[in-house]
Amino acid sequence: MDMLQSPMPDIASRVYNHNFKLDPIVRSLLDTDIYKLLMLQTIWKERRDVPVTFSLINRTRSVRLADEISEHDLREQLDHARSIRLAKRELIWLTGNTFYGKERLFQKDFLDWLQAYSLPPYQLRVEDGQYLIDFEGTWAEVSLWEIPVLSIISELRSRAALVSTGRFELDVLYARAKAKLWEKVLRLDALPELLIADFGTRRRHSFLWQRWCIAAMAEGLGKKFIGTSNVLMAMNLDFQAIGTNAHELPMVEAALASNDTELLQSPYRVMDAWSRTYDGNLLIVLPDTYGTTTFLKNAPEWVADWSGFRIDSKEPLAGGEELIRFWESRGKDPRDKLLIFSDGLTVDTIEEVYHRFHGRVRLSFGWGTHLTNDFHDCATKPNEALRAISLVCKVTHANGKPTVKLSDNYDKATGPAKEIERYRTLFGTEDMQQQGVSV
Repeated sequence: MDMLQSPMPDIASRVYNHNFKLDPIVRSLLDTDIYKLLMLQTIWKERRDVPVTFSLINRTRSVRLADEISEHDLREQLDHARSIRLAKRELIWLTGNTFYGKERLFQKDFLDWLQAYSLPPYQLRVEDGQYLIDFEGTWAEVSLWEIPVLSIISELRSRAALVSTGRFELDVLYARAKAKLWEKVLRLDALPELLIADFGTRRRHSFLWQRWCIAAMAEGLGKKFIGTSNVLMAMNLDFQAIGTNAHELPMVEAALASNDTELLQSPYRVMDAWSRTYDGNLLIVLPDTYGTTTFLKNAPEWVADWSGFRIDSKEPLAGGEELIRFWESRGKDPRDKLLIFSDGLTVDTIEEVYHRFHGRVRLSFGWGTHLTNDFHDCATKPNEALRAISLVCKVTHANGKPTVKLSDNYDKATGPAKEIERYRTLFGTEDMQQQGVSV
């Protein structure tokens, strides 16, 4: 039976009755985003032994996570995630599935290594109401912690927010959330030729809720819904796994640079390594690690030959127009190129971007937190703990040096203040803005 047609669990009942055995937050090593596995294969081939540290960063400092979430529960879930190994059927699927039209995207030697892999130890402490969690080890060992730790904390917040909620109140909460999402789906369905995917794993309300959202999108949007970034759900629900790469790659490459010239060239070296791993496939550029405008000005000619760009931290309309101008200046027809928008998308933003760029470029959207964790006004009484926060897990050190991300949004910069200023002096700050961060 098609799993989308199989009975959906009663989420309210499961929340009311949940226990660890029935509903562990992380259920598989594949309960992660596909871009993590795609990047991991490149890391494993090119830089596997580089020592790195990943760290949890709560950008919503007003929310004191250690006051909301039990440390015992957090450790229990993190320890459970460490106990998981790749299942045989998962290995078979990774080996035999077609990704982006390419068979055997994951190479045998990499999968042999992944088959024996488990998440490495973590370090956890509490400081000023915040959980400080660090993951240290070689890059290949540590990288996969990013998505599990974010989804664990996000779902633990949801559980804590609802722990004293009655059975009928939970029914109302989830009924309102379903109706709210369905209204969004109906609005999106009014956009002809829309292409949209679920990117909501990292900050989802819960595993079961993400699954419900995917099923709702599939039924409401039909072929306009092109898949999910979540590998486990793509496998179980027979969807495309959608995703490419993230800031982690250029951040580490930059930290490994031995001089300013190498540092300025680091974003392009990453792209060259990526292309080697995937034989000229999956050629989507993420240009904003050290500022989109600077990246485009210094880009080698071959960058314009790549298939498209993902616009992350730049204001989406400005970012889209800038990319169209870039392609035109390099003699390329933007209508042959792909723009992917994925940063904190709301239905309003998706509609606005769609109407500006539809027909001018190929368009795709990765819908994240506002798809899988939009509950703040669904409770019968005000409950601010249901509001999603901006939580990230970033690589913070590589080979003993601090890593830096500048972003097109000043509020998304990460790294020590002194290093951020050094990078800004070198790369420049043209067209960077202070935009605030909600999720």
